[in-house]
Amino acid sequence: MLKAGIIGATGYTGIELVKLLRGHPAAEIGWLTSESYAGQRLSDVFPAPWDDPLLPLEAAPLEAADVVFLCLPHAASMPAVAAVRAAGVKAIDLSADFRLHDASVYQRWYNHPQSQPALLAESVYGLPELHRTEIAAASLVANPGCYATSVILGLWPLAHAGWLTGTVIADSKSGVSGAGRKPSLTTSFVEANENLSPYNIGYAHRHIAEMEQELHAAKDTEQAAGWHLVFSPHLLPVNRGILSTMYVSLPDGVDEAAVRGTYDAAFTGEPFVHVLPAGRLATLQHAVNTNRCAIGLTFVPGQSTLIVTSAIDNLLKGASGQAVQNMNVMFGLDETSGLPQ
Repeated sequence: MLKAGIIGATGYTGIELVKLLRGHPAAEIGWLTSESYAGQRLSDVFPAPWDDPLLPLEAAPLEAADVVFLCLPHAASMPAVAAVRAAGVKAIDLSADFRLHDASVYQRWYNHPQSQPALLAESVYGLPELHRTEIAAASLVANPGCYATSVILGLWPLAHAGWLTGTVIADSKSGVSGAGRKPSLTTSFVEANENLSPYNIGYAHRHIAEMEQELHAAKDTEQAAGWHLVFSPHLLPVNRGILSTMYVSLPDGVDEAAVRGTYDAAFTGEPFVHVLPAGRLATLQHAVNTNRCAIGLTFVPGQSTLIVTSAIDNLLKGASGQAVQNMNVMFGLDETSGLPQ
């Protein structure tokens, strides 16, 4: 039985990990940390029947775990990951600190230096559908961002085929839990309820860096450079879920049969990606409370426009579920173990 530690267990991603690991057939929780609630028990923070003690990070017995999940804000995760790896323990980091291969790109988007270049060099971007072999051999996995997961999976077959051209628009809506548990005016009930708010639109949201990194890597540089991304995220007044709608102009000669064949080739056999039949659109209900990504393909008659809809649960496939999926791959377990489908 694998022993798992969770650093930052009292955020939304942390408590989702607790729930998943509690039901995992081959893993169990070894210890939990929380800086905000250290000295209390998990049941003091969440209405749950679990009385696990919440430790301060410095008291966590890192070496007693086989794997540690880190649910910390960007920048704060770097020294914690370094401590976990120094203890000889595998790490799955849910922050952005090790997702971007180029430290200068990280500094540009996150306005903070990447202080662990050696660890960055060994980190693997944790999207199993793209990097399963590398994840299986990794000691440090960088769990992708939630928006990035929905957009990358939705567009990757097109990028791999070299069919992304011109302006690619990704319009995404996320449930309020995507903003985290820390209170803010924007996510307060009166501000978010019965409202739909765009934010960081155009070319401003930090997850763009991941999207470009992975989609450009899907094809050689010359072909990858022939398109650019416009990303418009929105806050949707629901608890959880992301729906991304992408607009793509297909190259001449690429028809519906070719596109569907490309998506089938990319995702047939993938346990958590479901390409919907013709005429169906992905919705939040296809994905919420599962580790699934549902993808719909709509072709505009008489035009070269393809509309891709991609739905995930931001707390599961967009965060904690994908982290457990990565753990399963890293330790040679059934990839679907402990995950809702």
